[in-house]
Amino acid sequence: MDERNNGFDFDFMPIGQAIKKAREARGMTREQLSGIIGFAPRHLQAIENEGQYPSIELFIQLITMFDVSVDEYIFPNKEVKKSSVRRRLDARLDELDDRELSVIEATVNGLCKAKEPEE
Repeated sequence: MDERNNGFDFDFMPIGQAIKKAREARGMTREQLSGIIGFAPRHLQAIENEGQYPSIELFIQLITMFDVSVDEYIFPNKEVKKSSVRRRLDARLDELDDRELSVIEATVNGLCKAKEPEE
């Protein structure tokens, strides 16, 4: 533990994994991201897979670019309004027309019904 942080020890790994998941959901490779933001793919790998802390500038750029909500990781005991997954799903749903949304609605209804206990 670093003496400079007054005993604060934060595990960045879950946020790095959320960034990786969001990047992959967009179909983007680390090499492509590297070309956009100017950081080496190996540095991005260390952030995503090894929990390496990025600079604050890179951190903000990544979470903004991929719409990753960090509240759920920084405040684990606080109720989060929308997780990163829900925010990404909301954004994708906005791209669908009413017919496609009806298919999604029927799927969600089926999933919820399957979770209900049998009587």
